[in-house]
Amino acid sequence: MRIPALAVAAALALPAAALPAAGRAAPADLVIWGGPIYTAVDAKPKVQAVAVSHGRIAFAGARAGAKALVGPKTKVVDLKGAALFPGFTDSHAHLREIGERELTLNLEGSKSAAEVTARLKAYLAKHPPAGLVVGGGWIETGWPEGRFLDRADLDAVAPTTPVLLQRADGHALTANSAALKAAGIDETTAAPAGGQILKGPDGKPTGMLVDNAMGLVERLRTAPTRDQKLAAYRAAFRVETAYGWTGVHFMSVDWADVPLLEEMGKNHEASLRVYNAVSGQQAAPLFASGPRATADGRITTRAIKLFMDGALGSRGAALFEPYSDAPGLKGTFITDPAVMRPLMAKALASGIQVSTHAIGDRGNATALDLYEEAFKANPAAGKAARWRIEHAQILRPVDIPRFHADAVIASMQPSHAIGDFHFAPARLGKDRLKGAYAWKSLLDSGAVVVGGSDAPVERGAPLIEFYAAVARKDLQGFSNADWHPEERLSRAEALKLFTSSAAYARFAEKDLGTISVGKRADLSGFSVDLMTAPEAAIPKGHAVLTVVDGQVLYDNR
Repeated sequence: MRIPALAVAAALALPAAALPAAGRAAPADLVIWGGPIYTAVDAKPKVQAVAVSHGRIAFAGARAGAKALVGPKTKVVDLKGAALFPGFTDSHAHLREIGERELTLNLEGSKSAAEVTARLKAYLAKHPPAGLVVGGGWIETGWPEGRFLDRADLDAVAPTTPVLLQRADGHALTANSAALKAAGIDETTAAPAGGQILKGPDGKPTGMLVDNAMGLVERLRTAPTRDQKLAAYRAAFRVETAYGWTGVHFMSVDWADVPLLEEMGKNHEASLRVYNAVSGQQAAPLFASGPRATADGRITTRAIKLFMDGALGSRGAALFEPYSDAPGLKGTFITDPAVMRPLMAKALASGIQVSTHAIGDRGNATALDLYEEAFKANPAAGKAARWRIEHAQILRPVDIPRFHADAVIASMQPSHAIGDFHFAPARLGKDRLKGAYAWKSLLDSGAVVVGGSDAPVERGAPLIEFYAAVARKDLQGFSNADWHPEERLSRAEALKLFTSSAAYARFAEKDLGTISVGKRADLSGFSVDLMTAPEAAIPKGHAVLTVVDGQVLYDNR
């Protein structure tokens, strides 16, 4: 389905006849009360009850008003003291990979390289390999070995079976010796532009491939079948709905998955509201079709995802000055700016949103330079384009005001800060931390900031993300001056990151993001009151209710 470039929000609208006529108190389909209800509307931040008719909010106010809308067929939900909010949206996640995490070797939480080896051994014993073994989620921060995962760690339990284990950030992986041999990688192999092949003192590869160098082993993988993709998406929908997410901005989508997701939406298999940003390498079909959405707006595609640089943890983020703990490195550009310019020009002309991954200070400054260059061709279109920088992690203070000046959205993931700050001081030194994960500074400058999780890079739980935004402490409550606590957000500011601002970032603020009459009834309920609970209690809560289009999809009261 093709729709005008600036009319996605209109495509989401239900016909006026679907709402009760003015002045007619028709019974509601759903009424929710029994706990604090936060609207994310400044003028009316809290109500006692919400009523839903035909998938949209018909009433938000006093309990007595909602009671008048209860009819014999009305579903009444008592929150039992839990708190209700506008639907939480994960504004940066990798949906299929979230599902694949559930179906493959998950190394999250590994406390050492030795534990990765042990978990790999146990996995191989339970799943005898018939070919390549893949897994991911490891991160070496805090490991007693004080190093990245090495091929020798994998060789100890998989000497002949090719194994690829991706680092949690998705910007590096470790291959065992069998995989390196199968891919033809040895000490003479040259690293591709935008990638690194790490080598040991003997000059031989350690197995660690960073950014574009991961492409050297890509041919070892077998493309997933349609059934495997469906299984991954179904698993992802289950996980995300149970977390309390009602929507996701899906980054780096394979173009072939767009019609598959649209089909799932039409078959009522898509529980989440999905907003797709297609991989920039596959942008041509989207430029040709223009923005597209299913009739009910459940699956929308109107963005492309580009990559400026790599990740901080694997030292691929592009910096102006060398890494403090690796003086010979400044990171890399994954994509040559010369390749990005024509894509940006076509996107602006086609009404396609651009989302660019940028983490280092040089990566972010260069992405902003490219945006400004593209907007010169049509300043009015540039102001309305709502282009985004994904992560915006390390910024020079001089670049912070540019986001507001250029109408560029900062799409950030709060949990990155509470994980990265355990190694960021070593990578960056104290001076560069001033512009690191600077949510508050960006908001105060007038920029739009939206919140996501980057799952499966992070766990992907909305309460962890909210906690990170308002506490700026790790999950054990640790912080110090290097973590710049002045960048913490208020509860109200944090709520908007995942609700109203998330809706704006996908051109849907008329239909989503607040509990307001006429908007789609996407609602998230949590066991903990995010606006009043002690900080430490927030990540210990859980989702109790997930509602999309007025349909209760998850109920754990």
